[in-house]
Amino acid sequence: MPIKNKHPCFILVNPQMGENIGASARGMWNFGLERMRLVSPRDRWPNQKAVAMASGAGRILDEALVFQTLSDAIADQHFVFATTARPRDLIKPIFSPEEAVKLASSKISEGQNVGFAFGPERSGLENSDIIKANAIVSVPVNEQFPSLNLAQCVLLLAYEWMLISDNAQNGEPISEHLDTVTVTKVEKLSKHFEEALEKAGFFYPVNKAESMKANFRNMWSRMPLTQSDVKIFYGMLKQLLRSNKNS
Repeated sequence: MPIKNKHPCFILVNPQMGENIGASARGMWNFGLERMRLVSPRDRWPNQKAVAMASGAGRILDEALVFQTLSDAIADQHFVFATTARPRDLIKPIFSPEEAVKLASSKISEGQNVGFAFGPERSGLENSDIIKANAIVSVPVNEQFPSLNLAQCVLLLAYEWMLISDNAQNGEPISEHLDTVTVTKVEKLSKHFEEALEKAGFFYPVNKAESMKANFRNMWSRMPLTQSDVKIFYGMLKQLLRSNKNS
């Protein structure tokens, strides 16, 4: 199957400063990446400070897609990485930047859409955002000063992408295509199961219900499901609901 998008998209979630958006665009274009998405930038958009900081990479900003929510921004993605340097309670696969771009390259060669999500400058990605991702990218940094500037993090991932792209052009094998579904389809499946479990009283006691639901959604996002997998899960759910109705 031909590759739909040869590169991953870089998704800046609630970026606060136009200068950091511009610097991120410049870092992306330094290493041949051009697919930027913005989720509710704090300052107005388009942003002249971003254009000035981009310094020659203005085309990246002109073509950037703007979304209201992260869910909207990743709806067409098959696999999403969340970048964070902080330890989290959520159980997800954790990759170094080098490992992450290798996996991204493999998935893109299969025809999948892959995105890297970067959090706002002050706080990074929230747990509610990380739940939506399939895996975490963690940069090994000084534990006494783990905070990376947004544009620095973008630059680091873009550089690693250039390295792995050069290796791929030099003859590294391309993975076989898998019919993996998008994030949207996984979220719909998760919602159907969650609603059925809610009716069955699974999320109990009440004071732990929200935490249980978060862990449940996080579990779904860790699974790279194919079209066939989704059909099987829907069939299972349909049969369980039918059985409970007849009992």
